[in-house]
Amino acid sequence: MRVVAGEFGGRKLKTLAGNNTRPTTDKVKGAIFNMIGPYFDGGVALDLFSGSGSLGIEAVSRGMDQAVLVEKNFRAMEIIRENVAMTKTAEAFQLMKMPANQAIQQLAVSGLKFDLVVLDPPYAKQEIVKQIELLIEHQLLSESVTVVCETDKEVVLPETIGQLKERKRQDYGITAVTIYDWEVE
Repeated sequence: MRVVAGEFGGRKLKTLAGNNTRPTTDKVKGAIFNMIGPYFDGGVALDLFSGSGSLGIEAVSRGMDQAVLVEKNFRAMEIIRENVAMTKTAEAFQLMKMPANQAIQQLAVSGLKFDLVVLDPPYAKQEIVKQIELLIEHQLLSESVTVVCETDKEVVLPETIGQLKERKRQDYGITAVTIYDWEVE
């Protein structure tokens, strides 16, 4: 696995061995960023189930100012630390070793507003709608936010979640990517 494009493009990323994480393939990662960007002019990203940190690192590589990487697994967090160190811009990343819902509660008092949110939870344990609703409730999303959800292709997410409206859904093998944008009233 590698960073697909941008400042860190081509650099190899480590992944956690075993079945604890399910890394987004370079093909799917490239497709996601081509649908939402592919490049950014600043902003703050949130990768709520970081695994290897790949998606958050890709966002910073493509122009986001900062990424918050959330992961509860100790070994995965060690891999994230190594991957962030490879970028030589550790100051652009905030690492939070805790469950996603706990991280949302802590971020609620941070004053951050996210311009990009990536949710790629373990397929069997996903609570994507609840987590998006919590992000909205705690006013953690900017009005220019893009939310990217990666799920099993059998999962069909609602067309709207709060103020977010589905822009696109695309299947890649067993994976579905659903993209939401803030709907201006």
